[in-house]
Amino acid sequence: MSVTVRERESETGDAAYLRRVGERVREARARRGMTRKLLARDSGVSERYIAQLETGHGNISILLLRQIAQAMNLSAEELVRDAPDRPVELTLVIETLRRLDPAELGEARRALGGMFGGAVARERGRRIALIGLRGAGKSTLGAMLAKQLGVPFVELDREVERVAGASLGEIFDLYGQGAYRRYERRALETVLARHDRTVIATGGSIVSEPATYDLLLTACYTIWLTAAPEEHMGRVVAQSDLRPMAGNDEAMADLRNILAGRAALYAKADATVDTAGASLTASFKRLQAAAKAAR
Repeated sequence: MSVTVRERESETGDAAYLRRVGERVREARARRGMTRKLLARDSGVSERYIAQLETGHGNISILLLRQIAQAMNLSAEELVRDAPDRPVELTLVIETLRRLDPAELGEARRALGGMFGGAVARERGRRIALIGLRGAGKSTLGAMLAKQLGVPFVELDREVERVAGASLGEIFDLYGQGAYRRYERRALETVLARHDRTVIATGGSIVSEPATYDLLLTACYTIWLTAAPEEHMGRVVAQSDLRPMAGNDEAMADLRNILAGRAALYAKADATVDTAGASLTASFKRLQAAAKAAR
């Protein structure tokens, strides 16, 4: 039996759709710094299936769900969203935002944050948050900046441990990354409520959680500390810390993938400080200069 042109086009469209789904899964995993093995453990889905999904060979049920959605002029995402139905006004706002170009979207986000961010938004310039991969110098430079400004210094991961009553390792091992994200959000809310002036060193993956990252951008003047991937790795190794790449022979490739997956998110910061090839003194001077704009 011959295959019609329409059927071939449908097959091509299906293949492209499955490839996009796979890419989204892979990119989301990279932004969170998760290996396939770790995602398999936390999700209860086999590593083999995740590999198939990421390479565009997802289960046929994905395509069937897509067909059902298309028949109702919906996106598949709207059917699988694990949340209550959106209020009508939110749906209309989303449709308005869809028509904006990237620059306009950035302006809209900042305007909404300023209008509806409440007290945390009004005090934004008094809080400085440092973001970036591990090994960027957030803890060292952040502590130096806080001392120079005479404000408290907060390492958000230590606050996560305090809120959870467990170490980071225990949180990830016992409860998984999903639990860590919930504790991270709660810890950030606690820090913002407690301090109207502070310097915060965040975890490298905070940018991968949209709601938490939006709160950070709304409440703090945010600075991205960046360096070359080799420097990030060298500094992490010097700290005897290879999370989440321990036991992974492709640690450098994973780190590059993580950075590539997060770069556009890190770039939403108010300022960027490049510490590549710079001494601690030179890096701190750059950070001081960037922080002045927050006042």
